[in-house]
Amino acid sequence: ILPQWTLDLPPRGCLNIHASILPRWRGAAPIHRAIEAGDAETGITIMQMDAGLDTGDMLLVKTLPIATDSTTATLHDQLAALGGECIVQALAAPDALVRTPQPAEGITYAHKIEKAEAALDWTLSAEVLARRIRAFDPFPGMTVPLTHNGATETLKLWAATAEPLAQPAEPGTVVSADASGVRVACGQGQLCLTQLQRPGGKRLNAADFLRGCPLQAGQSLKAA
Repeated sequence: ILPQWTLDLPPRGCLNIHASILPRWRGAAPIHRAIEAGDAETGITIMQMDAGLDTGDMLLVKTLPIATDSTTATLHDQLAALGGECIVQALAAPDALVRTPQPAEGITYAHKIEKAEAALDWTLSAEVLARRIRAFDPFPGMTVPLTHNGATETLKLWAATAEPLAQPAEPGTVVSADASGVRVACGQGQLCLTQLQRPGGKRLNAADFLRGCPLQAGQSLKAA
């Protein structure tokens, strides 16, 4: 990203705090992509910067498990704290750091999150969709169309769990809706939506949401 002559200006070069265990998830959105992919762990890499995209030698690596309910927001805060600890350690004893080239295998790229990715595709598996909902919290948030009182609005989904499909149904069809969650059929399994948000409103648990916006079994949450 920066030219090599700029990186060479400081006597010891430039360091970068990268929020993944390189070379996995080089690029702009390593936290989002790690959750979306279902990774069991991530971490911080202190890297000697070079002219490539997150390709420099590794100086310090610390790992962090990804909890099954982690969102990008919560994992970001954990990694920020860990990154602070790592850079303090690195700067306190720079001569103790050993430059290690990144492995040639295991390279993946964390491409920038696009708003278009927010539209939920019910033909995917419930497991994949549950991870995406967590990965896209707080941005851009997964969305589905909702028809209510004759008007179509965009509903945001903030929390969900994957379950076995209780009964055969077209993907995107509400299977059941009660205080425990709104269950919707997917390509594989069903998604139990437990936190939802209407336009102009706030995030609500399923019980509170349904009090203001009842949903019925058989109702569709996909584009016409």
